[in-house]
Amino acid sequence: MNSHTPPIVGIIGSAGAYGRWLRAFLNDRMGLQVLGHDPADPSTSHEDVLLEQCDVLLFSAPIRQTPAVIRHWVARSAGREAGRLWLDVTSVKVAPIEAMLGSRAEVVGLHPMTAPPKAPSLRGRVLAVCEARLSAWRPWVAQLLASLEADCVRVTPAHHDRAMALVQSMVHASHLAQAGVLRGQMPQLGGLEGLMPLRSASFEMDTAIAARILSLNPAIYEDIQFGNPHSAEVLQQLASQLGRMAALVADGGEEARRAFREEYLAAGRTAFGKSSLEAGNYTFERLGYLLADLADTHTLSIHLPDDRPGSLRALLHVFERHNVSIASLHSSRTQQGEVHFRLGFNSGTPQERLDAVVLALEMERIGRVLPG
Repeated sequence: MNSHTPPIVGIIGSAGAYGRWLRAFLNDRMGLQVLGHDPADPSTSHEDVLLEQCDVLLFSAPIRQTPAVIRHWVARSAGREAGRLWLDVTSVKVAPIEAMLGSRAEVVGLHPMTAPPKAPSLRGRVLAVCEARLSAWRPWVAQLLASLEADCVRVTPAHHDRAMALVQSMVHASHLAQAGVLRGQMPQLGGLEGLMPLRSASFEMDTAIAARILSLNPAIYEDIQFGNPHSAEVLQQLASQLGRMAALVADGGEEARRAFREEYLAAGRTAFGKSSLEAGNYTFERLGYLLADLADTHTLSIHLPDDRPGSLRALLHVFERHNVSIASLHSSRTQQGEVHFRLGFNSGTPQERLDAVVLALEMERIGRVLPG
């Protein structure tokens, strides 16, 4: 590679959600020329254009299709890929990396542990990195990872896939099964709307995860289960654990209770270990406080159109001038990626003070208060 010339990147699967996000990231954040090819979008570049012009190929195809797609590009490239870099962003790693190693390119497998974010980078998210064959492109890959701002975890493809059977397959299956139980039970209780007023933090989190899964591309969640060779084993173990628990509860006797305590509570505590239990419990409490803040209706949601250092300070100064104390402050992004600040107040805060703050924010053009 020429270290003085920015590489041209080609994305195979550029019409997909991650392909679109990656194209925007590489173009806007890294300033790279990006070409795309996708059979679903006839306006994208021809395969030969990418093979002739692109220094880096990035495969962002559906899981079940990725190995075959890569093998097709290996055959089509026919050695032209020597000295170039091939990447993929598939949720399994062994099969895609084996396919890319059939080429003469340098090879790195990536797995962002998140759907395409609304943010411009992967900051705060995990990125699995499998370096399979990397030499001359190592400095550029390091630059790419630094720009992504993710929590990068180096891992072998085999370890990654076994871990994903737990981190993804088991977790998704658990929540889809919960959704199936709710589907059968909810009609008797007024639907989800009838259950949510009685929610616990755990129930709210679980239903939110189920809703997230059911809201996104179903093909992704299907392929995560069927595309990972370790999923079936893990799901069988999950079913066995639930079956054993159901049998103990159905028995209902003191011996069954003792077995439940030993097998599911004491053994679980020992397996997790003290430090993991403490960290996990603290995380749960923080999420519980966040959910409580978000459920509060005594709030204002504000967008700061002027994204510059000092904007938030100017916003907070308006509240200080009007003698309004802020009980909570959170930020989030809309579907369009716009950052909103959600401020909560003590229930005794006079409404006229909040009305004065809203008027000042608008008059001074500091922020836009959102409806509701």
